[in-house]
Order: sequence, then C-alpha cells, then structure tokens
Amino acid sequence: MSLVLPDRQTFERSLVERLLHSEKLNAPSVERALRVRAETDDRLEVVLANLGLASEQDIAEATASELGLPVVRAADFPDGPILETKISTKFLREACVLPLDLSDDEICLAMADPLDGYARRAIEMSAGRIVRPQIATRSDIQAAHERFYNRGNSQLGQLVQEIADGDDSGTIEDVDRLRDLASEAPVIRLVNLLIVRAIEGRASDIHVEPFDSRLLVRYRIDGILQTAAEPSVRLRAAVVSRIKIMARMNIAERRLPQDGRIRFAFRGRDLDLRVSTMPTLHGESVVMRILDRTSLVNDFSALGFLADTESKLTEALARPQGIMLVTGPTGSGKTTSLYTALLRLNLPGSKLFTLEDPIEYEIEGVNQIQVKSQIGLSFAQILRSVLRQDPDVIMIGEIRDRETAEIAVQAALTGHLVLSTLHTNDAAGSITRLLDMGVADYLVTSTVNGVLAQRLVRQLCPHCRVPYQALPQLVRQIGIADARASETILYRAAGCEVCRGTGYHGRTVVTEILTMTDPLRRLVLDGGDARALRQAAVASGMRTMYADGTLKALAGITTIEEVMRVTSDN
Repeated sequence: MSLVLPDRQTFERSLVERLLHSEKLNAPSVERALRVRAETDDRLEVVLANLGLASEQDIAEATASELGLPVVRAADFPDGPILETKISTKFLREACVLPLDLSDDEICLAMADPLDGYARRAIEMSAGRIVRPQIATRSDIQAAHERFYNRGNSQLGQLVQEIADGDDSGTIEDVDRLRDLASEAPVIRLVNLLIVRAIEGRASDIHVEPFDSRLLVRYRIDGILQTAAEPSVRLRAAVVSRIKIMARMNIAERRLPQDGRIRFAFRGRDLDLRVSTMPTLHGESVVMRILDRTSLVNDFSALGFLADTESKLTEALARPQGIMLVTGPTGSGKTTSLYTALLRLNLPGSKLFTLEDPIEYEIEGVNQIQVKSQIGLSFAQILRSVLRQDPDVIMIGEIRDRETAEIAVQAALTGHLVLSTLHTNDAAGSITRLLDMGVADYLVTSTVNGVLAQRLVRQLCPHCRVPYQALPQLVRQIGIADARASETILYRAAGCEVCRGTGYHGRTVVTEILTMTDPLRRLVLDGGDARALRQAAVASGMRTMYADGTLKALAGITTIEEVMRVTSDN
C-alpha cells in the first residue's frame, strides 16, 4: 500500500505548530526562518537547523510525530552499504537518503525529507521494492555516506590529497607565492572543513602542529586532545598561511608569535576564533580557540552549579561593593563563570566595564577594554582611568601583581563591585595570595565578599553510562558520609555512537565557594595560613570541590575517577 503524505505547505504549518507547542521554537524564530526561506527557497526544516533555531534531532522527532513515522538514530544504521551496486551513491547524497534494511518486497530507507516523493519513487524503481521511510537527521545520514562510500578516503582526506598532489608547499619562502597558494580553492575548503568539523564535534580548540614528517591537526573535545587529521607536511605552509590570512595576521612574519581573530559563520551562528601562532622547530604552531557567543547564559545552574552554591554566589554578586574572585587553573571555566555573572549584572541601571587580555566574547551594553601591555596599557593603568568613568561593576581579567590588586581593593572600598580571577588551587589559597602580593590583611577582610574555586569534569554520556554498586572499600575511600555500602550506586563510562565511543559528552563544573564570615576575618587578621582558612571555611559550611564532585558522581553526572582527577591537588 502506497504511503500517503500531506503536501509541503500543510506539513510545514503543522510542524511549526508542533514545535511551538513543545517549546522547541518561538514565534520570533519562526518569522525569521520564514524570511530566510523566502530568500533561499530551502525547505523550512533545513532553514531552522542551519540558523540554529531548532536542533536537527528536535525537528526529526517532530516530523516523525507529525507523519506517524519512526525515528532512526545513527546507532541503528547498518554496518555497511546496502544495494551499493544498484543505487548511485551520488543520488543517495543529493537526496540525503540511506538504505537501512532489505526484505523480499520492502526497503527500509532513512530520509531527511520524507516528503521527497521523487527520491522514494527512484529508490523503488532501482531496488524493485516498496520504500518504507524512516526519519533521520541530515547530519547522521551525511556521516554514514562518508563512512560507507568514501572507503576510508573522507572528504577531508580527498582535499588533503588534492592539495598535496598539486604543489610541494612545505618549504615555500616567497610571500607572494604563499599568499596565492593560501587563496586557492582546495586550501580554502580544507581549512574551512577543519573548522566546521571542530564545531560539529563540540571542540573548544583546534591545534595545528608541524613536525618533521607530518602536520598534525588535533581537536580538544571535553578537555581531551583527539587527533583529527594528519596531512602531509607538504601542506604546512599552505594551511598555516590560509589561517593567518583569515585572522588578518602578517604571513611574512614567521619568527615571532602573533595573535588574531577570525569571524566564522556556521549554520546561522556567528562564531569567533581566537588565533595564536608560535614559531617552533619545524614551522609555526597554530591554536584556534572556538568562542560561541550563543553558548553564554545568565543561569549558573546551566553551568552545573548546585542550588546552594548558586544561592551563595548570587548573594555575593548582589552586594553593591566589594571583590568577588574566581580561581582555578587555566581551562577551568573561570571566564565562563565571570561572563555569566556579567550577564546577571548587566542591567539598565548599571554601568559595567571589563579589562580583558584578550576579550573573549562581546557583550551588548558592557564597555570592554583590551589590555595592550606593549604600549603601556596594563591592567593597572586601565583600572586607574576606568575609576574616573563612574562604573558600577568592574571585571578585571586577572589580578597578576601588587599594583593591580591594590587598585582593585581601592575600587571596592570606594563603592564598586569588582570581579576578577586568580590562579590558585582552592578558594582559601586566594586569600593568602592577596596577602602575599602585599595587600594589607585588614583591607582583604573588608573588601573580599567571596571566592569561587572551580574545575571542569567530563559529563557521562546519558545514553550509555553504566551503573554499578560501589565496593565498601571504595565508599570509605571516597568518604561518602551516611551511605550504606549496599546502596551506594556509582556510574562508569561505556561508549556509544552518540559520544563517539568516549563515554563522555560535554563538561560540567565542580565548585567550592568561600564567603568571608567574621570567624574567617579574625583568622586572617591573626595570620592564619591557607590550611587553617580552609578548615575554618569548611567548619562554617563550605562544601569542597571534592565533595561537590562526589555529589555529582552519585547523581550519575560524572565518574568518581573524573572527580579525583581534577581535585587531586586539593
């Protein structure tokens, strides 16, 4: 029996209503999508996904519900191609369909657009069977095409080979030739593809590293570096020069480090890539940090803060003056927490300034200043001038020296709320760091409202995490209070298609927040060290990062091994 589906106009109207009803879409987004669709003539589902207004998976599920068809995920795809000799792979790509299963009279077909009657009829004629459509996302189908039909020679690999066969560019010294090579279409496509793959893979950084016999490209995903490609070293000059041109750097200068920025459009989102180059033995190493403005939120709970920690932090930020510090090593999410605080404080009645090196994200309504030490524009110098601009809130990228610390303290004493970061292992260590910088103890006790210390741990993939009963020895070792060993359930990573076999998907924060209480103030004035301050803070109710992580491990958010890995220095 032939499948009867609605016409596209009726379907799109019903799909939008379903997405609105399920709160996966809002009315302004619909209006924007309709305007773009009118200009591009693309399908509405494609426009919604490309603009980032709704996720591909949400659209697929809504489509399936609307048409009464099943949804199929990548994990359910076959291990290899079906009817490869009878159906053109080019047609499968263009129609964005994938044969899933075969019987005597039916062929199960994954489709990104189930209303494509031409594709269904063409498959039926080629296969000699009735098509039974199922819904899959365009990204899953395209990934399967590359895996099945490129025979290990991916789109990335094909581009690499095309460029490598065309020119030995590894040792080119002529700047004009470098610029010409970097402007050729294959090199442009290669660099763009490296960036797109990194964004699709949720990478935070792209590392391009030249070695003696290869050019290594790695992505940092969930804090861990993973190899993405290993092009020939002959592509070194072409790839690095292209990145430098995009970042408006001097491609002739290869002896000194350079910094730049790339604005990159991806599926309707404008992303910034912060680019850094460094001369090494075999050429220039490049690191691109991917910054997505849409990832910023003004909700601490979305970052992984537990309710009581968020309450203490919100209380500290609500004070009109004083210093709020965020501490932790590089890559612990300090900047994200500070920007979340700024979004909370960015109200019509307040004037906000930031002093940054470099500026990570642009925030509407906030006066952001780039530190330029090479021309004498240091944190301390800018801070002095900012105080004459009548600010309410000042965010200092980092307190690095005594001068900046003393000016920040004076700003807090004169009625300003100051946010900043320090590099210390825990919250109590920030107090002693300020004292070591030369800030008087009575000034520290009267200006510091609180200190937030944090680390990032990888989150378990919710699709494949495996629960297990913890052994009594482990329960005692990790110090779970008031828990009977027979009831203590923890989780371990397994690995599936969704998380690409890693067992982890995304990261969350583990925190501790020290609020300046009277007992702590007396201890600081009495000369107490970081250990004594930490013990006093815990006695006053501070939950340590380790304890915070343990709660998340018990909740199945992360593993106890991850918690121990990031908090082992505490």
